[in-house]
Amino acid sequence: MSLINKEVADFCVQAYQHDDFHKLTKADILGKWSVFFFYPADFTFVCPTELKDLAEKYEEFKEIGCEIYSVSCDSHFVHKAWHDASDTIKAIQYPMLADPNHRLARDFDVLIEDAGLAERGTFVVNPEGKIVAYEVVAGNIGRNADELLRRVEALQFVAKHGDQVCPAKWQPGAKTLKPGLDLIGAL
Repeated sequence: MSLINKEVADFCVQAYQHDDFHKLTKADILGKWSVFFFYPADFTFVCPTELKDLAEKYEEFKEIGCEIYSVSCDSHFVHKAWHDASDTIKAIQYPMLADPNHRLARDFDVLIEDAGLAERGTFVVNPEGKIVAYEVVAGNIGRNADELLRRVEALQFVAKHGDQVCPAKWQPGAKTLKPGLDLIGAL
């Protein structure tokens, strides 16, 4: 079953950000674009490469009005310990969400039940709190922040200009298609 247009359920989780703990709720994500970036666990091998890649693009995401939330089933205390121990993770400025009770991982359908870990799932949530794009990849495959940024920009463009669609490899400022003859001519 597809998760497109599924509304994110109510939640309240602990977050680690800027050397501090704070709570994050569904109400906090409404009214802006969000990316929920699930990864299996702290202190692993592929995860820091992905989180660093996102950290390097974080300002660009913020410039387009999109918040990044990395999520694992670790506690907020483990996030802090990883941050304190790893130079790579120290570069992260976005909130790291703790999901030890698996509420978010279950809601986004990425929980590996027998392991208590999350799959590598990336979800773009619109300002209304609905999932508008997602992908889940194998645990041994890292994701690309450049493509994720492009995807969010395309989703924002389509949300603003509902009469147009973004073709493959669309970049901001590039031509779009209008449903009808443009689509037929493009085939």
